[in-house]
Amino acid sequence: MDFQKDLIKLNESFDTKEEAIRYCGRLLFQGGYVEEDYIEAMIQRDNDLSVYMGNFIAIPHGTDEAKEKVLKSGITVVQVPDGVNFGTEDNPQIATVLFGIAGIGNEHLEMIQKISIFCADVDNVVKLADAQSKDEIIRLLNNVE
Repeated sequence: MDFQKDLIKLNESFDTKEEAIRYCGRLLFQGGYVEEDYIEAMIQRDNDLSVYMGNFIAIPHGTDEAKEKVLKSGITVVQVPDGVNFGTEDNPQIATVLFGIAGIGNEHLEMIQKISIFCADVDNVVKLADAQSKDEIIRLLNNVE
């Protein structure tokens, strides 16, 4: 996976999961990775099936139907130190790291798999959440096999 510094954001905060998902989508759109319609597909995907993955991470991505809106594969990494709730008030699911992804063909599956393996160790998520620079985040994620 190739991580672009302009798609990595530190110390962001969001009031709602929809705001967080839209932010990830806008980064992908502004970087030329997706058409603007892909952002709505990311919201729809979370409505269909939560993009919260456990261990304080969420992986916003579009629906299968939105694949034609992907221009090139890309991945955002957004640090949210205060967390954003992807669950409900009664059952909070707090994400402190967001990975917004768009993949050509089946590349998004490979991205999700690599992120999931890395983030299965909650210590790795803590390191990402505590990283002080974009270079540190890239270094951590490039150790993913």
